[in-house]
Amino acid sequence: MTTDIIQSLTNNFESFVNCTEDNVEFWFARDVQQLLGYTKWDNFKNVIFKAKTACEVSGFEILDHFADVGKMVEIGSGAKKSIDDIMLTRYACYLIAQNGDSKKEQIAFAQTYFAIQTRKAELIEERILEIERVQARQKLQQTEKELSKVIYEQTGSNQNFALIRSKGDQALFNNTTAQMKLKYNIKDNKPLADFMPTILLKAKDFATEITIHNAKEHQMNSEKQISDEHITNNKTVRNTLISRGIIPETLSPQEDVKKIERKLLSTDKKVIKNSDKLSKKKI
Repeated sequence: MTTDIIQSLTNNFESFVNCTEDNVEFWFARDVQQLLGYTKWDNFKNVIFKAKTACEVSGFEILDHFADVGKMVEIGSGAKKSIDDIMLTRYACYLIAQNGDSKKEQIAFAQTYFAIQTRKAELIEERILEIERVQARQKLQQTEKELSKVIYEQTGSNQNFALIRSKGDQALFNNTTAQMKLKYNIKDNKPLADFMPTILLKAKDFATEITIHNAKEHQMNSEKQISDEHITNNKTVRNTLISRGIIPETLSPQEDVKKIERKLLSTDKKVIKNSDKLSKKKI
């Protein structure tokens, strides 16, 4: 997600915020529906229902965060009609975003926008980039598990999986895993990937995905075949990066991704702890 898109979405979301007499921020569900890209109200109501359930499970009163209201809308020729709507607190909007499809740009943005109480686009962008890196690390872990499984199924053993992975690292970085850990000042018991920037996590994941595909496609039944394939794929990905001016071993290490995960989790907990409630008075 680019900086321009984040700034545009921030401005768009901000334009729909409202405040109660008690200075509690809220959004109307019909507006949030449009902001999140839902075309049908009935479909969006299903997401709201899931969010209400999550609210209740968390120990909160639904009415403190979801208040049914009616409002008048124009239907043409000066005529108006009353439609159902819902006042949503920031916490309610956060739960709705969490129950949406994060592959959609607006929803991925909303998950951060409603999680942190800030109007600064740069802080929103920082969190989005942190989430992207955590997700890239998780995706790589899943892909490497799949490769280990493929090696076992096709060769009868995966005892040398760590060695195969290490050879892939050497092909990608033109340095051994140990050399890269020394360069990054990483302890021996810490995974190298936990300190990689997002682009290298995705590059490593892509090379591993190719290895899995070709190992299956060509029915490789020896560890040497799969190891050679993995080396070739990492070299190819390395060459692609270099051709675009990116030299893998010269990129700076990033903060331990596990610390980032804890930080994101802490922020999410603050949304719950510091969530403002709607007044029971009629607004």
